[in-house]
Amino acid sequence: MFADNNNKPILLVEDNPLDLDLTLRAFATKNITNPIQTARDGEEALMYLEKWEQGGPTPVVILLDLNIPKVSGLDVLKVIKAHPDYKMIPVVILTTSSESSDVKTAYQLGANSYIVKPVDFEKFIDVAGHIELYWRVLNNPA
Repeated sequence: MFADNNNKPILLVEDNPLDLDLTLRAFATKNITNPIQTARDGEEALMYLEKWEQGGPTPVVILLDLNIPKVSGLDVLKVIKAHPDYKMIPVVILTTSSESSDVKTAYQLGANSYIVKPVDFEKFIDVAGHIELYWRVLNNPA
């Protein structure tokens, strides 16, 4: 539908190697062809803002874990959503936390979606498919 979204990267901010691998395998299973950029902590995630300012491609969507080292996911979200040029990038919280306070805070800071990571691989593949369908195919980015 929107061919530009097929070539734009997806930024995955995840510190857990098992969850990172699970996400990458789920995307491969769903034939998601977007380049996947990764950040293993909040500091690395924020370094992408500098790359974008220097002309690097902005992502079609950011998948952000909340429980990451150095700079918390909520703080990363706050910085991205406060930035005049990057606040329109959709940010999907993809985390193990189902705490209502985390959900509420994430939405107050501008999260576009909040998904609790399923433990089962088959369910995770289904989640990856929904992420791909909505953010890469159906959503019309600004």
